[in-house]
Amino acid sequence: MTTHRRMTQQQIGTETMASLPPQAGARRSLLIVDDEPNLCGQLAKAMERRGFDVVTAGGVADGIEIAETRPPEFAVIDLRLGDGTGLDIVRALRRARPDVRVIMLTGYGNIATAVAAVKAGAVDYLPKPADADAVMAALLSDGDPLPPPPERPMSADRVRWEHIQRVYEQCGRNVSETARRLNMHRRTLQRILAKHAPRE
Repeated sequence: MTTHRRMTQQQIGTETMASLPPQAGARRSLLIVDDEPNLCGQLAKAMERRGFDVVTAGGVADGIEIAETRPPEFAVIDLRLGDGTGLDIVRALRRARPDVRVIMLTGYGNIATAVAAVKAGAVDYLPKPADADAVMAALLSDGDPLPPPPERPMSADRVRWEHIQRVYEQCGRNVSETARRLNMHRRTLQRILAKHAPRE
């Protein structure tokens, strides 16, 4: 089993990568970018078990470095990263390797974000935390109009919570403005924001 590596900018410049041929049995190159080390590591190990040669990065800068110097066949990228947006990495990947298949991951799922991801060059959009089987199915979907349904889709309460969090962020974390746009009492919104995310 190939061990996944979190690359730094200094390490990237010293390594080269031979293109992997799309032959049966060949390990496929995969870049995973996520600033949550535990989730990133878990997904990397799961994808290695499914036959991918995985490299990970924790932010936009390192992700773009890898995209430009050793563009992979596949990529799974978190939308919201500590140093910017994953959409910038998607664009860099598309410039370096037009045939790359990119999946965008985010905990702030809505239609507008999905559209932005697809316009930037992603082929699919999955909510976090993403199941490795769902990620693999999306990466290898071969143009299917929709990926297979997830084994554990988000509950209605979780979808509602994600929507509220997204509007809150879009309003600059202004509670009064968020409550106005959601047509919700300010105190009700404050109670929701103070709670942890509902279980899936």
